[in-house]
Amino acid sequence: MAASAPIRNDVNVDLACFQVDDQVYGIDVLSVREILRSVATTPLPKAPRLIDGVVDLRGAVIPVVDLGRALGRSAVRETGDTRIALVEVDELVFGLRVDAAVDVISADASTLEEPPALATHAGYDAVRAVARREGQPPVLVISLEHVLESVYRSAPNDAEAGEHPAPAVGSSR
Repeated sequence: MAASAPIRNDVNVDLACFQVDDQVYGIDVLSVREILRSVATTPLPKAPRLIDGVVDLRGAVIPVVDLGRALGRSAVRETGDTRIALVEVDELVFGLRVDAAVDVISADASTLEEPPALATHAGYDAVRAVARREGQPPVLVISLEHVLESVYRSAPNDAEAGEHPAPAVGSSR
């Protein structure tokens, strides 16, 4: 998987902000295709546990990931504010279920900082930047690459799924 995209050096970076639990997270608007009201998903048998299921959106089948669970927080609870943010990374389109769409902010590139060194040295890579805001808590800028890696890692392997590998040709199983 490719490393997280570097923080852009533009004068301003527009961030679509979403709430998960009580925390606000941002995603570069260039990665967000659209934001939808939450809809029921169709579960996929044996899908990675972070995938809620799929939705049929204008003829395309889109997987939906619970961003709360992907970030190690509680699962997103369905309310009237729940949204699905359609995002694209590495030419892959998927949905992120979030508690609410909060805002779109324009952050001056000088207010974006790398995550604290202690967190990154400890292997934490869900956040690629922190956007400081005067008088408000910072916005944590999500690494969509990390979200994808979390989904891949959450896939059940054959042993966990209770399946047995196919016997080798000529085996007397």
